[in-house]
Amino acid sequence: MIHEILPVGPLQCNCSVFGDETSREAIVIDPGDEIGRITAILEKHQLRVKAIIVTHAHIDHIGGAQKLKALTGAPVYMNFNDQGLYDHIDMQAQWLGVPTPEKTGIDVNAREGESVKLGPAERPIEFQVLDTPGHTPGSISVWIPAENKLVAGDTLFLDSIGRTDLPGGDSRQILRSIHDKLLPLDDAVVVIPGHGANTTIGRERRRNPFLQKL
Repeated sequence: MIHEILPVGPLQCNCSVFGDETSREAIVIDPGDEIGRITAILEKHQLRVKAIIVTHAHIDHIGGAQKLKALTGAPVYMNFNDQGLYDHIDMQAQWLGVPTPEKTGIDVNAREGESVKLGPAERPIEFQVLDTPGHTPGSISVWIPAENKLVAGDTLFLDSIGRTDLPGGDSRQILRSIHDKLLPLDDAVVVIPGHGANTTIGRERRRNPFLQKL
């Protein structure tokens, strides 16, 4: 499995490009900005995008979704509980002092139980949606069992958790999401956070100061 992580945009959101070497299908998670860099990765590996998944509707994670969808025709997956945030992306742009990106239609409600399969039909890799609200009402994480990887959006970070002081944030809910959905995963699971360096579930279980009382 091809996996490239590109920190994009002024807030350096980690955009993940996953590609299957056999089918040449790809899934792009959190195309927040710099779509030219993302498409360069796709072209380098001769990949065609099957799905665009957005972990939550903050501008740094979803800002480039419309451009990528226009270029690839791939459907956009986002949890509908974040639609209210996305409807006010112009306000988010004002807070950051950046131009308001064009909005895209959301094609699939990315909620728990939803999944996207990548690769040949006889041995596909499954990308499973986990509901992990708290940073935003519709925050999700993407669990890829065959790769032992979790794309956590802005729910879990190296030595930290997502902020909850923005509209729709809930500090109790994010801790409940981590406790119920992420900490049950194996210690060896690699966590790709929305920003910054990768970590593992085991490291965060042992050392993350926000999780010691969970």
